[in-house]
Amino acid sequence: MNPSSPAFSLVLMVLLIAMIYFMMIRPQRKKEKADKEMRDALRVGDEVITIGGIVGKVEKITDKTVIISTTAGKNKIEFLKSAIASVSAKDPAAAKQAAKESEKAAEEEKAPARDKKVTPKKLSRKPDDAE
Repeated sequence: MNPSSPAFSLVLMVLLIAMIYFMMIRPQRKKEKADKEMRDALRVGDEVITIGGIVGKVEKITDKTVIISTTAGKNKIEFLKSAIASVSAKDPAAAKQAAKESEKAAEEEKAPARDKKVTPKKLSRKPDDAE
């Protein structure tokens, strides 16, 4: 194909658009879908962090809003569901267990796989009377 032909330019444009889609648009849609699923899975009693950094416990959920309580239940604040940045587990022990499992998985990915056990070799000492 000649680089100055219109067909070559058309193929190049299609490749550029495909690259933009797979590098920018698709990952953004996946993230938006995961965020929507997280917000739809909210339950009363979940610990949440808002996009403003406020930490609280979910007290009530409506179609578009969530009421969370902060500072040992003294303050109740209403937020849009879209303002929830992350959700942690109800049970702190379950949250710790999930964190340990993800940490362990990350370490396994970093460590090289070894099929056999490696043991250090013993050093032999030369007798001192050889001097």
